[in-house]
Amino acid sequence: MAQNALCVFLFLCFYEMALAAESQDSGYCYKIEPSTMVGIVIGDVVLTVLIVITVYHCASRRRRQRDEADKVYMNVRANCKA
Repeated sequence: MAQNALCVFLFLCFYEMALAAESQDSGYCYKIEPSTMVGIVIGDVVLTVLIVITVYHCASRRRRQRDEADKVYMNVRANCKA
């Protein structure tokens, strides 16, 4: 399923590039090279992965601190009872 969606997406991208290459008479359109577009997409993917990793790291560290704080509290309570 994912391969079919990827193939359709790539086909549509290449189709749009071919149509844009044929119509050179439009003076108001800014031409973006395919290598620039690939760079933008790869940069977006890398940035998204970095954001996900950062959020996961911060959330897991915060959860770990909360769990350690509960352990310390329980040990203090146990020491006070004894």
